[in-house]
Amino acid sequence: MTLLQHTDYRVRYQQQVDNARDHVVPFIERALPLRAGMEVLEIGCGEGGVLVPFLERGCRVLGIELDAQKSAYARELLADAIAAGRAGIVHRNIYDAEALADYSGRFDLIILKDVVEHIPDQSRFIPYLRRFLRPGGHVFFGFPPWYMPHGGHQQVCRSPLLSKLPWFHLLPAPLYRGLLRAFGEPEAVVRELLEIQSTGISTGRFERLVRRSGYAVALRTLFLVNPIYHYKFGWTPREQFGGLTRLPLLRDLFSTCAWYLVRG
Repeated sequence: MTLLQHTDYRVRYQQQVDNARDHVVPFIERALPLRAGMEVLEIGCGEGGVLVPFLERGCRVLGIELDAQKSAYARELLADAIAAGRAGIVHRNIYDAEALADYSGRFDLIILKDVVEHIPDQSRFIPYLRRFLRPGGHVFFGFPPWYMPHGGHQQVCRSPLLSKLPWFHLLPAPLYRGLLRAFGEPEAVVRELLEIQSTGISTGRFERLVRRSGYAVALRTLFLVNPIYHYKFGWTPREQFGGLTRLPLLRDLFSTCAWYLVRG
C-alpha cells in the first residue's frame, strides 16, 4: 500500500512537524520544560521535521541521519535555521569516534522517534546514548511495540493484502520470507522487513534495557491509536486503556506506539 508520504518527502516532513508540535513536545514538557538555548539531538532525524517545534521554542538542534538522501532533504528544508546557526544536519554514524568526540556530554535532550526498533544490538545502543547527555539529560523514545498489529512495518508492502494484514510479521523468519515472496514483494522490501524482524523491540524488553542502562523512566504513554495516524489517515489519537497497560503481552498486542521519556 503506497501512501503519499511514502513517495513525497515534503509530506513526510510536514507530518513530522505537525505530530511533534501537537503531541511530542507537549508529552516531553510534562516532565521537561523546554527553554531557549537547550541543546537537542535527534538521531535518525529523517527529513528533519521533528526538530522544527524545538527550534520554535528557541532550542539549538542537531539532526544525525545515516541515509544520505534524507539528510540532504533535511538540509534543504531546514536551510534557514542552519544558515542562522541554530540547526545542524550531519550524515554520519552515531558510533563514529568523531561523533563521540564532537558531541560527548553536550545535549539536554536526545530524540529517537521511530528509530530504536531499527537499531541492531539495542543492549549496546541504549546505554551508549548516555555519553551524549549532560548531567540530568533526558532521552525521548517513540516506537511501535514489536507485537502490535503492524509492528513489522508491513504497511510498506506492495501487496494491498499484506500491507493491511495484522500480526503476520510474528511468523518464524523462513515462513515470513516465503509469504512475502509468494505475494511478489520486491527483494529490497523483503530484506527491509526481515531486518526489522531481527531488531523489533517489545515494551517489556525496552524497559529492562532502560533499567539496566541506569536510566529512570520519567514518563510513559502507550497509544491505542498512534498520534501520527491523525496526519496519515485522519484518525483521532487515543491513549491505551489504563488496565491494559499493566499487562505486558496484551498491551503490546493492542498498542500502536509507545512513548517514553527517560532521565540519564
